[in-house]
Amino acid sequence: MDTPLAGIFGLGTTELLVILVILLVLFGGAKLPSLARGLGQSIKEFKKAAKEEPEDPKAAEAKKPVEVSKTHGTN
Repeated sequence: MDTPLAGIFGLGTTELLVILVILLVLFGGAKLPSLARGLGQSIKEFKKAAKEEPEDPKAAEAKKPVEVSKTHGTN
């Protein structure tokens, strides 16, 4: 039984198992949940950013903070 993600990349069950074993060797069992969590959050942020409408450049410039000179006068 292949997962939908595996079907997209053309990977079979054997290939997925080999990848999983390599990940276990490289990162260890304790690191894999945090690695997967970080990957999931990255994908979520990417999808969120992709859904947002692109700003027009003039609106983006209007949102930039204005720099204030830090000089207190001329002597």
